[in-house]
Amino acid sequence: MAQGARIKDHGAEQRLFFARLVFAMVFILALTAVVVLRLVQLQVVQHDHYSAQSQGNRIRVQPVPPTRGLILDRNGQVIADNQASFDLVITREQVSNLDDMLERLVATGLLAADELTDTRKEILARRSYEAVAIRSHLSELEVAIFAVNRPYLEGVDIRGRLSRSYPYGQALAHALGYVGGLSADDLKAVDPVAYAGTTQIGKISVEKSFESALHGTPGREQVLVNARGRSLETLERSSAVPGTDIVLALDLETQLVAHESLDGRRGAVVAIDPHNGEVLAFASAPAFDPNLISTGLSRRAYNALQEDIDKPLFNRALRGTYPPGSTIKPIVGLAALHHHTLKPGDHIYCGGYYSLPGNSHRYRDWKAGGHGQVDLQRGIEESCDVYFYQVARELGIERMSSFMKAFGLGAATGLDMPGEQGGLVPSPAWKRGAFKSAARQVWFPGETLITGIGQGFMLVTPLQLAHATATIATRGQRYRPSMLLASRDPLTGATTPATPEVLPAIGDVSAADWDAVIAGMHGVLQGGRGTARAAGARVPFQAAGKSGTAQVFTVGQKQQYKSMEVAERMRDHALFVAFAPLEDPRIAVAVIIENGESGSGVAAPIALKVITTYLGMEPAGA
Repeated sequence: MAQGARIKDHGAEQRLFFARLVFAMVFILALTAVVVLRLVQLQVVQHDHYSAQSQGNRIRVQPVPPTRGLILDRNGQVIADNQASFDLVITREQVSNLDDMLERLVATGLLAADELTDTRKEILARRSYEAVAIRSHLSELEVAIFAVNRPYLEGVDIRGRLSRSYPYGQALAHALGYVGGLSADDLKAVDPVAYAGTTQIGKISVEKSFESALHGTPGREQVLVNARGRSLETLERSSAVPGTDIVLALDLETQLVAHESLDGRRGAVVAIDPHNGEVLAFASAPAFDPNLISTGLSRRAYNALQEDIDKPLFNRALRGTYPPGSTIKPIVGLAALHHHTLKPGDHIYCGGYYSLPGNSHRYRDWKAGGHGQVDLQRGIEESCDVYFYQVARELGIERMSSFMKAFGLGAATGLDMPGEQGGLVPSPAWKRGAFKSAARQVWFPGETLITGIGQGFMLVTPLQLAHATATIATRGQRYRPSMLLASRDPLTGATTPATPEVLPAIGDVSAADWDAVIAGMHGVLQGGRGTARAAGARVPFQAAGKSGTAQVFTVGQKQQYKSMEVAERMRDHALFVAFAPLEDPRIAVAVIIENGESGSGVAAPIALKVITTYLGMEPAGA
């Protein structure tokens, strides 16, 4: 063996080996301990938490939206129904990139590009786990497009539901309104729990007014889902409670006749039962198809409706304000009788115009040659302006204004429908508050005269006119107008009738005074000189009415109104109010036709057609 060579140290090698072995075993035991501790934490300490999460990945709890209540007319005809449809829904928590997914839906044609921003806002306004409907009433082609692209549309699905349907379309559009998608603003105003899973809500008119009853109560269900969130099986379900059915006072046949009579015109018809305030007909024209809006009208199409010069979305019956013209003359005459500034037999000479003492200004009568000697009955029957100029002057604006307000003119009637417009019955106090200029705050005698024939500042709605006419028909008894007749339990069919609301009556008016005014209104339709005798001659019952013409612009003293020289939209409005039968009134009607010119020639036939339909009678010669 060479000098200096070292002999192998087996002992050292064994010690090194055992040291490494011990280290490895300690390391393995430490790792094992970590794993065991983690398992204990997962399986014991946090078992409930992760068990729930695991179950959540397999079982989804989702709301069951309730079926919206039906709307029926007074005879049980369904006028707002539900039909099966498909919605495109998206659940935000199942989408990795919402913006990318929305762009993908636009690319497939399932979402319009101009609706992308609003859709995104609507999705973000809802809880992340809620399925939000972003399209309603998908066509068969759109369902097929979704089926082809389904693998690439995570978090997007199609859900079947019952959606609103309006079988009579435009005929009931302004009475019923429509439902639309739940907006961010809607969600702030409702209980989110009660509306979980709900995609639509009442937007206007009856649908909005009775939303809480029509909506119902949602249920819930547990659904087994796969790894992609697709439903596989329903494990448990608690049924939703359907919304209450609403029975309206509207008479469908009468409503359809009112709508058809307005065809091609701008105007409104309102009919009321004088003895309880029930609204029998409520039509505004032009109208719109609520089915198109409730199924998801495009923004461009909706904007076109809003910008239409004829304003089909505008509810003229509820919100349209117009000078009432001569339709208020019976009320003015009654006020004069009540305040003893006039007796029924008092005569006033009409020579075709009226002038205030010391003033050369001529307030003209509609009849250039005048009516001669006129009493109250003839003044109403022939609608003599000069007669009512004198009556208004002697009565005075304060007493006249107060009496007209007692009939509900110039103020909201309180109809159970949102958005009612008030109108205006002017007075000196009103004028002082309405104008900033001191010179314009002065109330002039001439303003009293023109208020007495329903012109000037005075504005009323068709609903107010119908309500006031119903009050005349009942000789002062007043009821709040109401659309609701009853509510019906959809499960049991039990019906709960609505109670008519009595309003303060027109008191201290003698039976003789009512007789005098109503006799004049009867003469309008069935008297020898009545302004609407041509229309009244054809009806097989006794009725009372009053025609009216409301100026759209003022004609100068030396000018003469010539229809053919005036633009169509600047022509006079035509109005007519009526009630029948004369002795036991069952219906009171108000009609206004914008720029119709002749109340007796245009509006009266419509009013009488509505009345004959409701009374179930045919006009003579029909």
